[in-house]
Order: sequence, then C-alpha cells, then structure tokens
Amino acid sequence: MHHGVFYFRWVESRLPILIRVYREHMIEYGRNILGRGLQVFEPVILGFPSRERMHQEDFPGARIGDNAVLRSGTIIYCDVEIGDGFQCGHTVLIRERMRIGKNTAVGSSSVIEGYGSIGDEVRIQSMVFVPTHTEIGNHVFIGPAAVLTNDRYPPTGKPELKGPVIGDFAVIGAHATVLPGIRIGEGAAVAAGAVVTRDVPAGKMAVGVPATLRDIPPEMRRRME
Repeated sequence: MHHGVFYFRWVESRLPILIRVYREHMIEYGRNILGRGLQVFEPVILGFPSRERMHQEDFPGARIGDNAVLRSGTIIYCDVEIGDGFQCGHTVLIRERMRIGKNTAVGSSSVIEGYGSIGDEVRIQSMVFVPTHTEIGNHVFIGPAAVLTNDRYPPTGKPELKGPVIGDFAVIGAHATVLPGIRIGEGAAVAAGAVVTRDVPAGKMAVGVPATLRDIPPEMRRRME
C-alpha cells in the first residue's frame, strides 16, 4: 500500500537536478505499508527478509508513516514499524523487529540492529551503532560514532544479550561507549568519549574512562516537557 510516494534519481546535467521516477527504483520485499508524502532517493531497499523470513514467500515488510524521507543506500528490514515524520541519512541500516516513533531522525551510516525500540523526537547522529535489545526513550540525542553494546562477554552472548536502556531526554556524546544492560536515566548525560560501565542516574553525567559520575552542568540541562 503506497500513498503519494515520490521517488527521485540523479540525472546527467551541468547542475544536479531531481526528477520523479517510478516505483521500480525502490526494491521491495514482503508487504510494505508506506504513508503519504514519503520521499525516496534511490537506491533504497524495504522489507528485506530476516533469517526467519528468508524462505517465506509472503511476509510483513516495513510499515512507514506519513512524510518520511529515505535517502540513498538505506536498507530497512521486514517487521519494522516507523512513525510519521521519520528521516534518515545515507546508507542507514535498520534491522528486523524494530519500532521507531514519530519525528525521529537517524544519521548517515548508522546501524540499528533491531529487536528494540526508539521513541519520538529522537536524534541519532551519523555512524552510531545500536545493538539488538536496546530501548531508547523520547527526545534522546545520540552523538556521532557513539557505540551501544549488548554482549557482556563477547562473543558468548551470556548470560543474555541485553542492550542499554536510555531514558527520555538523555544525551550521549560523540564516540561514547555504553556497555550492555546499562541504564541511562531521564535527562542524564554521557560525555564525549566516555566508557560507561555502570548506571547513570537521572540528572547525572558520566565522564571519563571508565566513566565517573558528576552533576550535570547547568548548560546541559534540558527542559523536559
């Protein structure tokens, strides 16, 4: 099901211009449901089958809300639900069984490994890694090249794969690393380059390697509404 979907491609010209093209310039697997006003810049792949769907002829693809923008190189797997107003950069990968809320943006070359959730009004910058079984709340900011992890004793997957839980309005700085199962509290922050090995309570900031806790600077406090 597709409502008012626009597809674009680059054409040879002295200046780069865009023309509308037809649906064959987006590769689709499964049954995708696309909202109104979707803009797609080729090439994009939707509904790519997960391992469990590989040998199925008919399976649920991706469901994407209204007014989304999908830029070139993006791959969105099957069993993904994305709300209205979604935007992504180039070469973004979103794996299966992921739920993403409204007005959320994912930067170029970021990888969302699936089996988790991302809330509304979230900003994920470029080259961020989000593993499976991660929960990200609303109004979260994650800086470029941040890495979230889910395997405490890699590559064993024991005692279980469990990603971080990031509360509403939290901020994670560039190149920060958050270890498996860590909870980042509401309105808490992680400084750039920090390695977070223990929970960060609401209103606190994790700084350093390994990170220690301190009060969040007044300049970083976010209005939580």
